[in-house]
Amino acid sequence: YLLIAGVKSIAGCFLSPMATGMSLVLCMLTLKQDRPRAKYVLWPRIDQKSSFKSIITAGLEPIVIEMQIIGDELKTDMQRLEAQMAALGESVACVLTTTSCFAPRACDSVDSIAALCSQYNIPHLVNNAYGLQSTRCMHLIQEASRKGRVDAFVQSTDKNFLVPVGGAIIGSFDKNLLDRISKMYPGRASASSVMDVMITLLSLGMAGYKQLIAQRKEMYSYLKEELGKLATRHGERLLDTKGNPISMAMTLQCLSHQHDNKQVTMLGSMLFLRNVSGTRVITTTDSKHIVSHKFEGWGAHNSNYRVPYLTAAAALGMKRTDADAFIQRLDKALTKVRRRSAPVTPTASLAGSSINGDAGGTGGPGESSTASTSRASSKDSLRK
Repeated sequence: YLLIAGVKSIAGCFLSPMATGMSLVLCMLTLKQDRPRAKYVLWPRIDQKSSFKSIITAGLEPIVIEMQIIGDELKTDMQRLEAQMAALGESVACVLTTTSCFAPRACDSVDSIAALCSQYNIPHLVNNAYGLQSTRCMHLIQEASRKGRVDAFVQSTDKNFLVPVGGAIIGSFDKNLLDRISKMYPGRASASSVMDVMITLLSLGMAGYKQLIAQRKEMYSYLKEELGKLATRHGERLLDTKGNPISMAMTLQCLSHQHDNKQVTMLGSMLFLRNVSGTRVITTTDSKHIVSHKFEGWGAHNSNYRVPYLTAAAALGMKRTDADAFIQRLDKALTKVRRRSAPVTPTASLAGSSINGDAGGTGGPGESSTASTSRASSKDSLRK
């Protein structure tokens, strides 16, 4: 399956009984054995907690490489990355890059980074969590192995094979390294993740999986077209992120007023109430502490991204009915939030406050601010 996805010269792979984050830990611990003085991991920033925490769990120290904003897109800062490689040398355990990610971040320049890793003799580990379902991501990894060094790449089973969470596939172009990674796992493990994948692949077959990959690519184009239409209706636009083959993003400038992003977060809450759980609403002003590191602009993959936005992804298994339902619910929710944030007349404001109180009060972000609507019926109507 990795071969048909685009990685033609792979030496082998094995199914790890752990999810992507812990499988990355297993790879880093193995790579560290050959570099006893190594204590750093060079990490082009990706705002996913498991990726960052995997470095800490492996007993290594992350060196965060901030992404460059080029147009709408976030791309790898190759100049800063190479400077860190040259300065730290043998004290670098590996470079941890990412292919599949939330827009507006693009895939890391994995092929160029692979060439630098070969030049500086630094291991290169690729977090390919969603990437197996994208032929572009897989071809990028294949091209990276041709141009330079790719020691191992890890992809999730649940995201790429529609099975329950709990497994990952670790692939490598070095058979010896792959054997060492597999032997690094301590003790025994549950066979459930292996059984889930085996049953699914036997059920789908090669033709069925190829069909799913082709369908996902079609759905990406369809979702992008429909989301673009919705964005235009609301005076927004899709961010130009050609380097991301799975995810896309739409601006939410109409909800951001003088650095007040309450309406932006309200939209996220309303979408969640409508069972839209696969999207992210990003304010670009949030901060987050993970272990000892503080990330500014958490969720945006950058500390200074200019505009709040909403992401959507066309993942494996998505159907046209799913995309249509998402667009419909997003349209209704966005319309409601914009109405709530629009200026109101003093009379209307007084009427609303006399019955329901402040629109942003304890009733929660999903409630209607209409004066004649009770709290209970408001919640029911918003879920419909």
